[in-house]
Amino acid sequence: MEPMDWLQDNELLQFFRRSKTAMSIMENPQTFLRQLRDHEFLLDDTYQKVDRMQSIKNIRRGLYEILDRLERKQPQRIRVFWSCVFKDTILNEYPTLRELRNDLMNGTFQSDIKRSERAETEEADEGKRKDVSEDEEEAEKQESSVKKKRKLKNRDVCDEEEEQPGPSSRVTQRKRPEKIHFSSPLKKGEKNDIWNWEFYKSQLPVTCGEKEGILSRKRLADGDKCIAVGRQWFSPGEFERFAGKDSSKNWKMTIKCSGTTLGKLIQADHLKAGNYRAGWKKTKKTLFPTDDVNTVSEEEEDEDEDEDQDSSSSTNISGTDEEGEREEQIDASHDSGRKVFKVTCGPLAGDLHKKRFATEILGKSIRTEARWVTPRQFMLEACPTYLSWKKDIECEGKALGDHIKANILRIHKVRCDCKQCKPGSKDLEDEKNDDECFICKTEEEEDEFVMCDTCPRSFHKKCHLPHVEDNIIGDGSQWMCTFCVYKANENLYPNESEREAALSRTISQRLLHCQYLLLCLRSADKDQIFASNPCGLERYSSVIKKPMWLENVAGKLQKKLYQTVGEFVSDVQLIFSNSASYNQGNAGYLAMGKGLKELFDKEFNSVFNISEQTVG
Repeated sequence: MEPMDWLQDNELLQFFRRSKTAMSIMENPQTFLRQLRDHEFLLDDTYQKVDRMQSIKNIRRGLYEILDRLERKQPQRIRVFWSCVFKDTILNEYPTLRELRNDLMNGTFQSDIKRSERAETEEADEGKRKDVSEDEEEAEKQESSVKKKRKLKNRDVCDEEEEQPGPSSRVTQRKRPEKIHFSSPLKKGEKNDIWNWEFYKSQLPVTCGEKEGILSRKRLADGDKCIAVGRQWFSPGEFERFAGKDSSKNWKMTIKCSGTTLGKLIQADHLKAGNYRAGWKKTKKTLFPTDDVNTVSEEEEDEDEDEDQDSSSSTNISGTDEEGEREEQIDASHDSGRKVFKVTCGPLAGDLHKKRFATEILGKSIRTEARWVTPRQFMLEACPTYLSWKKDIECEGKALGDHIKANILRIHKVRCDCKQCKPGSKDLEDEKNDDECFICKTEEEEDEFVMCDTCPRSFHKKCHLPHVEDNIIGDGSQWMCTFCVYKANENLYPNESEREAALSRTISQRLLHCQYLLLCLRSADKDQIFASNPCGLERYSSVIKKPMWLENVAGKLQKKLYQTVGEFVSDVQLIFSNSASYNQGNAGYLAMGKGLKELFDKEFNSVFNISEQTVG
């Protein structure tokens, strides 16, 4: 969880204003400037101008001017600015930025701002009192002059009356300026404890052993994972284990805030804690009644028992809740066997692969059109200002967090040793590509899998067109699949204005186009209905006189048996006409054949740039 999540835009802007000088005098600011340029906070010309400066003094002046211009011209992007410069790679290079981030996290900057505001207020009050005092002093002098004149005229006035102060003198005595006292920001009777500070009304810094984190008050009250360490959320029990306090099994005593245990803060009503045990047990029992479900470990059961001893009462489930659980159970059992889920985040869409899912930042589990990403990367790619990946990513109409709560998707434990959570160098490379063949949709076979170096697609050597030979991938050079080769060269070929002209081309002139078209078809045939030889089907030979299938067309392309593009297209169209003839009584197969034919015709016209008017 980032510290900005709890701060308003005006607070971040005020912090930026107070931090410009500190950032402008950082040593070796070239990386910092490149980061700003990459995120479009300054133009290339401005970057190059500062980068060419030789004098340290000039570089610092130039950097300050850039930051000052950012504050004046782009105040609405200050939140994005802090997210940009608080990246781990940037923080590792600049201690100043680490200190600024710590000031944001622990609220130090707000205390400084409040002290400054109090000093300004008290200075203004002192000025007002000084002005009042001067006015009253002048009035006192005038009153004294009048009094002296009165004494000269009335000498028979008694001494007692002469010494008695006048009304103006009495006012001056009451209005005498008081000594300025710097008061505490705390209210009367309030203790100087950080859980009473305004900044920590929504979160608190906590520790467990040597580990530090930020506790969300609301999440703790709701019984959710409530302690953030970096970008990872932990439940209290998980944070306790993360800190190496497994033997305790009592997080209310081991997790502390400013030296005080959470148990004491809960008991004193400074914090509200949900019933973690009840929610965990209920989910395990109601959603997964079958034997093949992972059960709660003994360690977790012991921890739940300890937590339950601190609970004042058990949770009563009403009939309405039971009905809701039964509905959720049906949904969970329906989705528990699925491997891939459609996900969206704003305008971005992708497929979430269950076996790759690990945590928010570990395991590239979402496949977009261009690459594999983690849930957090997917959220930020859709919209950099989004904050909650569980809420902002939708999984088939529901928030992704709902699927996690229902245990359809499971977040891995903190100390998980799987290859998603602790990947080696080979695992990091492998997770950039698909786990199954893009054509036949089956997984890797030993020594038969190749991965494209410019896109996420993977292929069996014999499924790809052309087939991938060992000597091609054995020289250590990058390998591009046919999809990427076609995209890189699609503008190099002359356009065809008419379909007949395209069909008359020799296959050697358009081999790449034909290979691309056939691979598109084979990939779209997800269930491989039209891939293999159909002659083994009942009565097929008596209905179809000239069988044809996609693997057969691929083999002929590989062996270069076609002379023209027209011959290739004729065999592909034969597959669809055969399907229509054989499946006259099967609406499902008819629809699949029709859909695949429409895809081929559309892609053919696009590849050869044939206009719709010509086709019609």
